[in-house]
Amino acid sequence: MASFKIGRVQEDMLRELTAIMREEIKDPRITSDLTIVRAELSGDMGHCTAYISSLTDISRAEEACKVLTKASGFIRKELFHRLKLRKSPELHFIADDSIAYAADISEKLNRLGLTEGNAPETPAGLPED
Repeated sequence: MASFKIGRVQEDMLRELTAIMREEIKDPRITSDLTIVRAELSGDMGHCTAYISSLTDISRAEEACKVLTKASGFIRKELFHRLKLRKSPELHFIADDSIAYAADISEKLNRLGLTEGNAPETPAGLPED
């Protein structure tokens, strides 16, 4: 039952962290091409790790992580008030390049012509899935 609550709080934290990053933080290094990919909450809800990704490159995500780490006190206070938690978890921000990686794979597949509508045909003699 505890894992269900942690999962719900993780989703709430992801939603609120994104809102705080978009609306409350006025630093010019936090741009619209940044996104929080996922938020992981520890079992005792004392630590939260947020993975930050950028559409352009990993260096922008790393710079954003530095900014967000410096603003973590303010962000914790906002999370505490918005989510009405008993205690606000310690925040850790990690740069993640999963969005850029996925965009690169998608671009390579498009170049090969392997999009959803025109998947390769099954060679003769092999069973179809």
